[in-house]
Amino acid sequence: METPQTGVTVIETALETMPGNPGVYRMLDTKGDALYVGKARNLKKRVTSYTQINRLPERLRRMVADTAAMEILTTHTEAEALLLEANLIKRLKPRYNILLRDDKTYPWLVLTAGQDFPRIGKHRGAQNKSDLYWGPFASVWAVNQTVQALQRVFLLRTCADTVFANRTRPCLLFQIKRCCAPCVGRVSAEEYGALVAQAKDFLRGKTGAVKKDLATAMQQAAENLEFERAAALRDRIRGLAYVQGNEVINPESLGEADVFALYQQAGQACVQVFFIRGGRNNGNRSFFPATTKEDGPEDVLAAFIAQFYDDKPPPPQILLNHAAAEQGLLEDALSLKADRRVHIMLPQRGEKADVVAHAATNAREALERKLAETAGQGKLLAAVGELFGLAETPKRIETYDNSHIMGSNAYGVMVVAGPEGPMKSAYRKFAIKSAITPGDDFAMMREVLQRRFGRALEEDPDRTGEAWPDLVLIDGGAGQLSAAKAVMADLGLEDIPMVGIAKGPDRDAGREWFHMEHREPFQLPPRDPVLYFLQRLRDEAHRFAITTHRAARSRKISVSELDEVPGIGAARKKALLLHFGSARGVKGAGLKDLEAVSGINRATARAVYAFFHPGVRLED
Repeated sequence: METPQTGVTVIETALETMPGNPGVYRMLDTKGDALYVGKARNLKKRVTSYTQINRLPERLRRMVADTAAMEILTTHTEAEALLLEANLIKRLKPRYNILLRDDKTYPWLVLTAGQDFPRIGKHRGAQNKSDLYWGPFASVWAVNQTVQALQRVFLLRTCADTVFANRTRPCLLFQIKRCCAPCVGRVSAEEYGALVAQAKDFLRGKTGAVKKDLATAMQQAAENLEFERAAALRDRIRGLAYVQGNEVINPESLGEADVFALYQQAGQACVQVFFIRGGRNNGNRSFFPATTKEDGPEDVLAAFIAQFYDDKPPPPQILLNHAAAEQGLLEDALSLKADRRVHIMLPQRGEKADVVAHAATNAREALERKLAETAGQGKLLAAVGELFGLAETPKRIETYDNSHIMGSNAYGVMVVAGPEGPMKSAYRKFAIKSAITPGDDFAMMREVLQRRFGRALEEDPDRTGEAWPDLVLIDGGAGQLSAAKAVMADLGLEDIPMVGIAKGPDRDAGREWFHMEHREPFQLPPRDPVLYFLQRLRDEAHRFAITTHRAARSRKISVSELDEVPGIGAARKKALLLHFGSARGVKGAGLKDLEAVSGINRATARAVYAFFHPGVRLED
């Protein structure tokens, strides 16, 4: 088999047909995986620089040496190329790019539309065009705080539509003055609409106008001797003052803005992001992008911001504590994405500068905490390597566990830990596919290991990648370990160290037995830090297995017999379940009862009845 050509020769061949247009280029390795994604105003000119190997730093020399193919995508403008580059980097995660390391969706605040009494609540995922959304928020805690503020000040409902439609008396939220009870007619649609309008003004940053309107209404109520109404308005004004007084930062001059502060130390970086919406702080988050010592703050911030807004709309203002590389181009790209002008600023004085300084302090403290934790993690990994006689300090430890109930909804899981702690992006779950005797944990473990390492061998037969463990932990004793070792022997992977962790007498934590091949089982002192570390790995695998199993069980429980009835979609299924209370109730219903359900016509009722009563002949 001929060895694929790599290096400068590949790039020079690609340059022969490469245009001078704006666009994005990808460098690929021999497997077709992306090594690097870059953008250029002139593709030919930019890529030519990679052929001047002596002018490149060592890291890029390695990248060029690994390059086996190149792909390009042309765009109309360099701004479009920047947006495409960010999207590809986030999706492909190339080894030589600065990576955001953010795979989470952000919560938003939603106000439903098309209803007499709209509902306020938190939302993730796809957005309905008819509803109104505010955000994003840094965390669920941050959006919950805003929901509570809206309940306290504007008395808006948060209950689901099904609960709202079936209330016969006010719930506890009405009793504690967190809802105006529109479900039972305690407020008219017009009065509720006024509350919704005030809430919208509040979310848009018009807090002063809202407070003024409430004060005027309270004064009028007092003059009209409506003291109970005046007291209720007074409580709402106090609630509004409480909300304002408890914000960590209230930069009213900002309105809508995101704040990015970068801090670098010891070859690592932290970017602290503050979300400011309507002059209020929607929370903050720390990010630790994958960088190298050669990456300067300008490059890190530019790459980070472009990837950050790949799946979310940028606000009108973005504040930084360092200039970003090609800042003007970045502004143009984000403006193109937002369909309005986006300004990137480095404030030097005033309220904006204070907010940036506060974010920078948070970034520094977050990175210092992470470095301290990483140092402690490194010492623990070194101690684990010494305990189990490993040749080197392990950089990747995989822990395996199973979860099932008498063989049903059986799942095996793998959790991974490394120098920086849990590597959650590397976690894997395995739905057990083979027919296994209920309770046969050995067979489950064999299937999981065969699938995990069999696939690893197919994808990386030379074992040169980073996805190979230095140590495998099995939740179990000598029997589990023996079954696992047999699988690894069949695959030719006997050299991967494996350890079984068996629970002690009465399943007491701290009295675990450790099993290794060619070594007598042993225990560790009850307060040994390494024991605590190994317990945490085992417990994390157990937690992940349990949650995976429960999720599968819940999905199975949620499946109804109605799903199998021809012609019954989600809307009709919902109508039947709301009318009869359960699938069992539908099954026992008579034909006339089925025809009486709103949204169920005669033909559908007959189809449902015939499905559950196959032996009964229906009259025409």
